[in-house]
Amino acid sequence: MNREVVGFIDIGTNSIRMMVASINPNSSYNILREEKEVVRLGENEFKHDRLQPEAMQRALEVCKRFPQLARTLGAKEIVAVATSATREAKNQEEFLRLLREEAGLDVMVVSGKEEARLIFLGMTSGVSLEGKRAIFIDIGGGSTEIAIGDQNQYSYLDSLKLGAIRLTTLYVPDGHTGKIPSKMYGNIKKEVKRRIRRSTSEVRSENLEVAVGSSGTIRNLAEIAAKQNGNGAARPLKLTKGQLSKIINMLRGLKLDERRMVPGINPERADIIVPGGAILETIMEEYGIKELVVSDKGLKDGLLVDYIFDEKELDQFLELSVKERSVLQLGRSFDLDEEHANRVRDLALALFDSSKKVGLHDLGKWERMLLRHSAWLHDIGNSISFNDHHIHSQYLIYNSDLLGFDRREITIMANVARFHRKGGPKGKRLKDPTLDDHAKRVIVLLSAMLRLAEVLDRSHERVIYRAEFTGKSGSEMILSLWSDGDCQLEKWGIESNQKILEKAFRRRLLIDFKTGKCT
Repeated sequence: MNREVVGFIDIGTNSIRMMVASINPNSSYNILREEKEVVRLGENEFKHDRLQPEAMQRALEVCKRFPQLARTLGAKEIVAVATSATREAKNQEEFLRLLREEAGLDVMVVSGKEEARLIFLGMTSGVSLEGKRAIFIDIGGGSTEIAIGDQNQYSYLDSLKLGAIRLTTLYVPDGHTGKIPSKMYGNIKKEVKRRIRRSTSEVRSENLEVAVGSSGTIRNLAEIAAKQNGNGAARPLKLTKGQLSKIINMLRGLKLDERRMVPGINPERADIIVPGGAILETIMEEYGIKELVVSDKGLKDGLLVDYIFDEKELDQFLELSVKERSVLQLGRSFDLDEEHANRVRDLALALFDSSKKVGLHDLGKWERMLLRHSAWLHDIGNSISFNDHHIHSQYLIYNSDLLGFDRREITIMANVARFHRKGGPKGKRLKDPTLDDHAKRVIVLLSAMLRLAEVLDRSHERVIYRAEFTGKSGSEMILSLWSDGDCQLEKWGIESNQKILEKAFRRRLLIDFKTGKCT
């Protein structure tokens, strides 16, 4: 499969970030490398709207190295954008010329609303909203982007001239290393409130159920809160308004060198984190936000999504849930036989629904969802080797970053894929500590359905086009099959797995061939 390697560079006001991705013809991708360098491009800019020579030189050096690194990884194309610091600079053309002539980098300066759109694409690619409407907040060094929407589409985009470096430049005296006085902090919050006034009524009129935050400022504040509450390993990170206010009060009362020692803080951010926190605290107060879910996705991720999909494809992609997107991405990354995967998935779901209808189990929507995704991914281990590919599938699912799923769900799906062939799930094979008795029972039943669905498409020719459980008695269950050809191979597969199927459902299996040459 021919892959295209592309580098994506986000030249921000505080940091420059790069992502290098290998993009497959089927629109799946693998992240090869991510890099970040703090360059403070916007340092001392916002009083006179000019990028300073020292700041431009720092950014230039990074913009020389990042494309070189991307090319060593095989990148043939570099997509680079610049945001607030560059778009507001009176000497923007000088900086772009330096990047072009000395770094060989053509950079597109994006508008504030385009930045908000790209951030929306990036953040929605990594969060599951489950049908809810959300506000998305990204606090950068020079601007703050706001988006409102659901999983699929935004309804509102805005870019505010509020950023951690901007407000530090305007309100914190040069060289100030002491505490942040209440008056200084109050003036910063007044500026934030003034800037967000036009968006406040718009946001408050929305029926918002979720708030999602991104950027270094928000992540770092959430990391400090997690350290203070003893749950630093918890994911996703969350930050309540009460936690934020407590942290800001603590940070304001510390000198700069003391701030750098706070558990969880990024020392490079210690001088700008209080003004950045003032932006977030005021937004949460004015918008009525009680809690933020913290995302690690942002503009560079949006650049990737935007690059891969044209307008029509993007609409279709955004219609999928985060779980569906991440499963689709994982399967395509390993060059899955999608036609076979789709048939096995559909057969497995038909078996699930019909077996529930006749009373063979009492599982619900959650378990059906796990079967759906397990069935689609069950053969990804073929990318390593056909022999024992079920074990490879288990490993790949278990160790992949499947967005939207928790660890228990991923463990169940990995095991369902593992037991779609050869030995069944029992004893030490289900020793994972995250699996309680219910999860183990789910694995037994779902893997039996997947095993049956797999052998029903053993020839990969769709010989059996319909399969349902149509009845049961005290000790028996009836499986009805419809075919339009010779399905002896499929019949043999059922017979080879009959004992495992009967053990899972605790009934003897009777097969009723409705049509075809299988009897």
